[in-house]
Amino acid sequence: MERVYNFGAGPSCLPLEVLETIQKEMLMYKDSGVSILEISHRTPYYDDLNNESMSLFKKLLNLGDDYIVLFLQGGGYSQFSNIPQNFAKPTDLTLYALTGNFSNKAYIEGKKYSRAEVITSSKDTNFNYIPKITKDMVDQSAKYLHICVNNTVYGTSYHDIPETGAVPLIGDMSSIILGKDYDFKKFSMIYGGAQKNLGAAGVTFVVLKNDMLNEDLNDTLASMTNYAVHAKANSIFNTPPVFAVYVLNLMLKWADKMGGVKQLSDRAKARTKKIYDIIDNSNFYKGTAEKYDRSPMNVTFVCPNQEFNDKFVSEAKANSMIGLKGHKAAGGIRASIYNAMSDEGVERLAEFMKQFESNNK
Repeated sequence: MERVYNFGAGPSCLPLEVLETIQKEMLMYKDSGVSILEISHRTPYYDDLNNESMSLFKKLLNLGDDYIVLFLQGGGYSQFSNIPQNFAKPTDLTLYALTGNFSNKAYIEGKKYSRAEVITSSKDTNFNYIPKITKDMVDQSAKYLHICVNNTVYGTSYHDIPETGAVPLIGDMSSIILGKDYDFKKFSMIYGGAQKNLGAAGVTFVVLKNDMLNEDLNDTLASMTNYAVHAKANSIFNTPPVFAVYVLNLMLKWADKMGGVKQLSDRAKARTKKIYDIIDNSNFYKGTAEKYDRSPMNVTFVCPNQEFNDKFVSEAKANSMIGLKGHKAAGGIRASIYNAMSDEGVERLAEFMKQFESNNK
């Protein structure tokens, strides 16, 4: 059986050359005599892998030594509760912008550990746009403002990073990391699961300013929740997800080889434009996100009715394209075009969309 084009929202596809490297090195990692699946995290081999990955991550994001990189476990979801516990007391004000499924989940967790408030929301229109945030909306007594930078379910993204004054900005970047060229220095913390743009499921990246670490606040936290504990241990406080970090390392090297974030960002914009142009010039397809706020990673749209939506997904699968069914909260079609998706896959989807519309008018 031949490989198919995986448009799933995550875990998503990996570049073929990365998969081939994994295959080649599976039986023995470097000259260790063992597989990467067997290697101890207490060896120089893992120390080098871990440190190289952290260094390359900061290089790609254009961040200096005032930022620290952590590789943790528990997925992006674990950070929803870790964030308020690390940065706020139960009586402290924390701010959230609700723009979709995951930002709402972050807010729900935030309420458990802080005085969380919603600063703005697009729930009124089923999260089809990104509401604007101005500096005067941000209470300067807040411990942080949390946003979900890209919304996989609804196909929206922040293109304008909010100005927050002295309030730290925290961004969930699970589904857009390395896919858009943001000024990452505007964030005091970003985080996300690796399984969309950075590799295999199992490792979560946390990038934060050093001055966000507050040991006085954190001394009563469980060690596994405490960012300061993980930072002091260089992300090896407990057994790390070695294989997932290894794949992340290969993905960082691949991204660097591709030209870095600027090149990948331009590429993502051009590739999704091919699909958005088909939608915008069609009387058959309809985009579900407001044009200005459309995601460069997740293209969401609908056919004229549910019967056509189902038929589209079924026929796409028969044409070697999987993962196109929309999330249950949004319905319709969702094409996740992450960095690892090949240009050939995007072309295949574009041609299929044109032919499907022609056949079903």
